[in-house]
Amino acid sequence: MAIFLRKIIMCFKKKDKLAPALQLNFIRRLHRLLLNGYTLLDGLKIIKWDTQLSTAADNISLSLQNGYTIDEAFEKAHFHPIVVDYMSFVKSNGDLEGSIGKCVDMFSDRLKYTRKLSQMIRYPLILLTIFSLLLIFIKQSVLPSFIDIFQTSEEASSTVVISMITIEVFFTIAVLLLIILIIVVIFWQFTRHKFSIENRIALYNRLPFYRTILKLQTSFQFATHFQTLLKAGMNYKDILLQMKQQKKQPIIAYYSDLLIDELSRGFYISSLLSQFSFLDKQLVAIFQKNNDSLELEKELSLYAEWLSESIQTKLMKSITYFQPLFFIIVACFIIFIYIILMWPMFQLITTI
Repeated sequence: MAIFLRKIIMCFKKKDKLAPALQLNFIRRLHRLLLNGYTLLDGLKIIKWDTQLSTAADNISLSLQNGYTIDEAFEKAHFHPIVVDYMSFVKSNGDLEGSIGKCVDMFSDRLKYTRKLSQMIRYPLILLTIFSLLLIFIKQSVLPSFIDIFQTSEEASSTVVISMITIEVFFTIAVLLLIILIIVVIFWQFTRHKFSIENRIALYNRLPFYRTILKLQTSFQFATHFQTLLKAGMNYKDILLQMKQQKKQPIIAYYSDLLIDELSRGFYISSLLSQFSFLDKQLVAIFQKNNDSLELEKELSLYAEWLSESIQTKLMKSITYFQPLFFIIVACFIIFIYIILMWPMFQLITTI
């Protein structure tokens, strides 16, 4: 009975999770209230005026009053890992307004490009679904009728049979690929934490497009977090110890752990940075060039801004290439259907 009740409670907790757009609205309002001089708890009380955000504000307030840190409070309220990650640095730098401000910018960009991608693939997917159903209808109804019509022509009848076999093979391959893809995605979601971070990095390195985006993203996160903690007056080792604790960013945590070992042996941080496959060469050059903390902080801040623009540009290019690819696939479907319908007729005409 207790287990059953616990499952029911968990179901209700999942329903309390805010949609990504509402999460962005929540942190944006909280940032605005903090800039206007409100304390964190007072800001959460005002956010509760909005019925859509009241449950999340209540949960965060209760967690904070029970002694949880701000990142733990947002995690318990089921906020996105990006939001939780930025909140975790408040414990070190004490800059709540700055951390939430950067979080708003980063999360807003993520939602913008996710929304843009979903809008661009929506219509091609609808068209692809319609033509798939049309192809099934042709195989089940139209082509069998063609066999009866073209009984006088052996060549035309055999062409219809070949068309039916082709459609059958095509759909079998498509369904098998879809099933394999779903199985791989589900398997990876449930078992990726069992693989060592070294094996995961080796796998990511074999994925061309994902590898490029992940490298830019990891470099951006490393530069942003290092610059933020450096601004708080922490030394390199303390910064890396803080970054090592990032559960939501395993690559950053792994790299930080290796860098701590390097520093303990008396080596400079840049000597190992160049060996990391998911850190940009420009980031390594910045660490090699700057020994002064103030200069390093300034250049890391400028580099993070440049990298953010670069990520946005690459994502926009990828999205603009994605839609034409889908339309090409749909066009191939149309041509395929046309050939299937017209070829038997052509075979019949040539026999007359």
